[in-house]
Amino acid sequence: MTFTLGPSLTEAVLKTPVCGLLATLAAYQIGLVVNRLAKGNVLANPVLVSVLLLVVLLKAAHIPYQSYFAGAKFVHFLLGPATVALALPMYRNLHHIRRTAGALVPALCAGSIVSAGVALLIGKYSGAAPVVTASLIAHSATTPIAMSISAGIGGDPALTATFTLFTGIMGVLLVRLISALVRVTDSRAQGLAAGTAGHGLTTAHMLSINETAGAFGGLAIGMNGVLTALLAPMLASLVR
Repeated sequence: MTFTLGPSLTEAVLKTPVCGLLATLAAYQIGLVVNRLAKGNVLANPVLVSVLLLVVLLKAAHIPYQSYFAGAKFVHFLLGPATVALALPMYRNLHHIRRTAGALVPALCAGSIVSAGVALLIGKYSGAAPVVTASLIAHSATTPIAMSISAGIGGDPALTATFTLFTGIMGVLLVRLISALVRVTDSRAQGLAAGTAGHGLTTAHMLSINETAGAFGGLAIGMNGVLTALLAPMLASLVR
Protein backbone atom coordinates (compact mmCIF):
# COMPACT_ATOMS: atom_id res chain seq x y z
CA MET A 1 0.00 0.00 0.00
CA THR A 2 1.43 3.34 -1.04
CA PHE A 3 0.65 6.71 0.43
CA THR A 4 0.92 9.94 -1.54
CA LEU A 5 0.20 13.49 -0.61
CA GLY A 6 -2.64 14.83 -2.69
CA PRO A 7 -2.63 18.45 -3.90
CA SER A 8 -5.10 19.53 -1.23
CA LEU A 9 -3.06 17.96 1.59
CA THR A 10 0.20 19.41 0.25
CA GLU A 11 -1.40 22.84 0.02
CA ALA A 12 -2.73 22.54 3.57
CA VAL A 13 0.74 21.64 4.88
CA LEU A 14 2.36 24.57 3.06
CA LYS A 15 -0.14 26.98 4.59
CA THR A 16 0.52 25.95 8.20
CA PRO A 17 2.25 28.47 10.53
CA VAL A 18 5.17 26.07 11.05
CA CYS A 19 5.85 26.09 7.31
CA GLY A 20 6.01 29.89 7.28
CA LEU A 21 8.50 29.91 10.15
CA LEU A 22 10.70 27.17 8.66
CA ALA A 23 10.61 28.80 5.21
CA THR A 24 11.79 32.11 6.68
CA LEU A 25 14.66 30.53 8.61
CA ALA A 26 15.70 28.33 5.67
CA ALA A 27 15.60 31.24 3.21
CA TYR A 28 17.83 33.34 5.45
CA GLN A 29 20.31 30.49 5.91
CA ILE A 30 20.49 30.12 2.14
CA GLY A 31 21.01 33.87 1.93
CA LEU A 32 23.98 33.61 4.31
CA VAL A 33 25.51 30.83 2.20
CA VAL A 34 25.04 32.84 -1.01
CA ASN A 35 26.60 35.90 0.65
CA ARG A 36 29.65 33.88 1.73
CA LEU A 37 30.04 32.39 -1.75
CA ALA A 38 29.82 35.90 -3.20
CA LYS A 39 32.52 37.03 -0.73
CA GLY A 40 30.26 39.56 0.96
CA ASN A 41 29.09 41.33 -2.20
CA VAL A 42 26.28 43.75 -1.28
CA LEU A 43 24.16 42.43 -4.16
CA ALA A 44 24.15 39.07 -2.37
CA ASN A 45 22.88 40.57 0.88
CA PRO A 46 21.27 37.75 2.94
CA VAL A 47 18.05 39.72 3.52
CA LEU A 48 17.67 40.53 -0.19
CA VAL A 49 18.32 36.91 -1.19
CA SER A 50 15.90 35.53 1.42
CA VAL A 51 13.15 37.98 0.42
CA LEU A 52 13.46 36.97 -3.23
CA LEU A 53 13.37 33.28 -2.32
CA LEU A 54 10.27 33.73 -0.16
CA VAL A 55 8.48 35.71 -2.88
CA VAL A 56 9.16 32.93 -5.38
CA LEU A 57 7.97 30.29 -2.88
CA LEU A 58 4.73 32.11 -2.03
CA LYS A 59 3.93 32.73 -5.69
CA ALA A 60 4.83 29.22 -6.86
CA ALA A 61 2.93 27.47 -4.05
CA HIS A 62 -0.01 29.95 -4.12
CA ILE A 63 0.39 30.63 -0.40
CA PRO A 64 -1.50 33.72 0.82
CA TYR A 65 0.67 36.21 2.68
CA GLN A 66 -1.62 35.96 5.73
CA SER A 67 -1.00 32.20 5.94
CA TYR A 68 2.75 32.69 5.62
CA PHE A 69 2.86 35.48 8.20
CA ALA A 70 1.03 33.32 10.75
CA GLY A 71 4.35 31.51 11.14
CA ALA A 72 6.76 34.30 10.21
CA LYS A 73 5.35 36.55 12.94
CA PHE A 74 7.45 34.66 15.49
CA VAL A 75 10.56 36.00 13.71
CA HIS A 76 8.91 39.38 13.15
CA PHE A 77 8.50 39.69 16.93
CA LEU A 78 12.29 39.75 17.26
CA LEU A 79 12.58 43.03 15.33
CA GLY A 80 12.01 44.99 18.53
CA PRO A 81 14.57 43.13 20.68
CA ALA A 82 17.09 43.23 17.80
CA THR A 83 16.74 47.01 17.61
CA VAL A 84 17.17 47.34 21.38
CA ALA A 85 20.30 45.15 21.17
CA LEU A 86 21.99 47.94 19.21
CA ALA A 87 22.37 49.67 22.57
CA LEU A 88 25.44 47.48 23.25
CA PRO A 89 27.70 48.99 20.54
CA MET A 90 26.32 52.41 21.50
CA TYR A 91 27.44 51.86 25.09
CA ARG A 92 30.88 50.73 23.96
CA ASN A 93 31.26 53.89 21.86
CA LEU A 94 29.66 56.31 24.30
CA HIS A 95 32.83 58.43 24.41
CA HIS A 96 32.63 58.99 20.63
CA ILE A 97 28.94 59.92 20.86
CA ARG A 98 29.53 62.42 23.67
CA ARG A 99 32.31 64.15 21.76
CA THR A 100 30.13 64.67 18.68
CA ALA A 101 26.82 65.46 20.42
CA GLY A 102 26.81 69.05 19.14
CA ALA A 103 26.82 67.95 15.51
CA LEU A 104 24.54 64.94 15.97
CA VAL A 105 21.30 66.76 16.79
CA PRO A 106 21.15 69.09 13.76
CA ALA A 107 22.30 66.29 11.44
CA LEU A 108 19.60 63.93 12.72
CA CYS A 109 16.89 66.60 12.52
CA ALA A 110 17.88 67.47 8.95
CA GLY A 111 17.96 63.82 7.92
CA SER A 112 14.55 63.04 9.42
CA ILE A 113 12.89 66.12 7.91
CA VAL A 114 14.35 65.52 4.45
CA SER A 115 13.52 61.80 4.47
CA ALA A 116 9.88 62.21 5.52
CA GLY A 117 9.40 65.39 3.48
CA VAL A 118 10.72 63.90 0.24
CA ALA A 119 8.52 60.84 0.76
CA LEU A 120 5.50 63.12 1.10
CA LEU A 121 6.38 65.03 -2.08
CA ILE A 122 6.95 61.84 -4.07
CA GLY A 123 3.62 60.40 -2.98
CA LYS A 124 1.64 63.59 -3.42
CA TYR A 125 2.98 64.66 -6.81
CA SER A 126 3.10 61.19 -8.33
CA GLY A 127 -0.67 60.95 -7.93
CA ALA A 128 -0.54 58.18 -5.34
CA ALA A 129 -3.63 57.52 -3.24
CA PRO A 130 -3.63 59.25 0.17
CA VAL A 131 -3.26 55.92 1.99
CA VAL A 132 -0.14 55.13 -0.08
CA THR A 133 1.40 58.53 0.60
CA ALA A 134 0.67 58.22 4.32
CA SER A 135 2.23 54.76 4.30
CA LEU A 136 5.36 56.14 2.62
CA ILE A 137 6.04 58.97 5.08
CA ALA A 138 7.56 56.74 7.78
CA HIS A 139 9.62 54.60 5.38
CA SER A 140 12.99 55.51 6.93
CA ALA A 141 12.00 54.65 10.50
CA THR A 142 12.75 51.14 11.73
CA THR A 143 9.93 48.70 10.89
CA PRO A 144 8.15 48.38 14.29
CA ILE A 145 8.09 52.17 14.73
CA ALA A 146 7.19 52.81 11.08
CA MET A 147 4.22 50.45 11.19
CA SER A 148 2.88 52.06 14.37
CA ILE A 149 3.27 55.55 12.89
CA SER A 150 1.55 54.46 9.68
CA ALA A 151 -1.45 53.07 11.56
CA GLY A 152 -1.80 56.33 13.46
CA ILE A 153 -1.79 58.63 10.40
CA GLY A 154 -4.15 56.68 8.17
CA GLY A 155 -1.61 54.57 6.31
CA ASP A 156 -1.45 50.83 5.73
CA PRO A 157 1.08 49.23 8.13
CA ALA A 158 1.68 46.27 5.80
CA LEU A 159 2.42 48.63 2.91
CA THR A 160 4.70 50.69 5.16
CA ALA A 161 6.61 47.53 6.08
CA THR A 162 7.17 46.89 2.36
CA PHE A 163 8.44 50.43 1.81
CA THR A 164 10.65 50.13 4.89
CA LEU A 165 12.16 46.85 3.71
CA PHE A 166 12.86 48.30 0.26
CA THR A 167 14.47 51.38 1.85
CA GLY A 168 16.71 49.22 4.03
CA ILE A 169 17.82 47.05 1.12
CA MET A 170 18.60 50.10 -1.02
CA GLY A 171 20.55 51.52 1.91
CA VAL A 172 22.67 48.38 2.11
CA LEU A 173 23.34 48.52 -1.63
CA LEU A 174 24.15 52.23 -1.80
CA VAL A 175 25.56 53.44 1.54
CA ARG A 176 29.21 52.76 0.80
CA LEU A 177 28.92 53.83 -2.84
CA ILE A 178 27.39 57.18 -1.88
CA SER A 179 29.96 57.63 0.90
CA ALA A 180 32.73 57.13 -1.66
CA LEU A 181 31.12 59.51 -4.16
CA VAL A 182 30.82 62.34 -1.62
CA ARG A 183 34.17 61.39 -0.04
CA VAL A 184 32.85 60.70 3.44
CA THR A 185 35.31 58.36 5.14
CA ASP A 186 34.43 59.01 8.80
CA SER A 187 32.77 55.86 10.15
CA ARG A 188 30.69 57.96 12.56
CA ALA A 189 29.15 59.97 9.72
CA GLN A 190 28.58 56.83 7.65
CA GLY A 191 26.84 55.12 10.55
CA LEU A 192 24.67 58.14 11.30
CA ALA A 193 23.57 58.34 7.66
CA ALA A 194 22.92 54.58 7.58
CA GLY A 195 20.69 54.67 10.66
CA THR A 196 18.79 57.78 9.62
CA ALA A 197 18.11 56.84 6.00
CA GLY A 198 18.30 53.05 6.02
CA HIS A 199 17.33 52.08 9.62
CA GLY A 200 18.13 48.60 10.97
CA LEU A 201 19.12 46.76 7.80
CA THR A 202 21.70 49.31 6.73
CA THR A 203 22.94 49.75 10.30
CA ALA A 204 23.41 45.98 10.67
CA HIS A 205 25.40 46.01 7.44
CA MET A 206 27.62 48.83 8.73
CA LEU A 207 27.99 47.11 12.12
CA SER A 208 29.43 44.06 10.36
CA ILE A 209 32.12 46.35 8.93
CA ASN A 210 32.81 48.78 11.77
CA GLU A 211 31.44 48.82 15.33
CA THR A 212 31.68 52.61 15.63
CA ALA A 213 29.55 53.02 12.51
CA GLY A 214 27.06 50.54 13.95
CA ALA A 215 26.92 52.47 17.23
CA PHE A 216 26.10 55.75 15.51
CA GLY A 217 23.62 53.93 13.30
CA GLY A 218 21.86 52.53 16.36
CA LEU A 219 21.62 56.00 17.88
CA ALA A 220 20.22 57.36 14.61
CA ILE A 221 17.57 54.62 14.46
CA GLY A 222 16.18 55.57 17.86
CA MET A 223 16.36 59.33 17.36
CA ASN A 224 14.97 59.16 13.83
CA GLY A 225 12.07 57.04 15.08
CA VAL A 226 11.16 59.70 17.65
CA LEU A 227 11.54 62.58 15.19
CA THR A 228 9.53 60.79 12.50
CA ALA A 229 6.75 60.07 15.00
CA LEU A 230 6.60 63.81 15.75
CA LEU A 231 6.77 64.90 12.11
CA ALA A 232 4.45 62.31 10.55
CA PRO A 233 1.08 63.65 11.83
CA MET A 234 1.91 67.14 10.57
CA LEU A 235 3.00 65.88 7.16
CA ALA A 236 0.04 63.49 6.92
CA SER A 237 -2.35 66.43 7.39
CA LEU A 238 -1.05 67.79 4.07
CA VAL A 239 -2.07 64.60 2.29
CA ARG A 240 -5.78 64.90 2.98
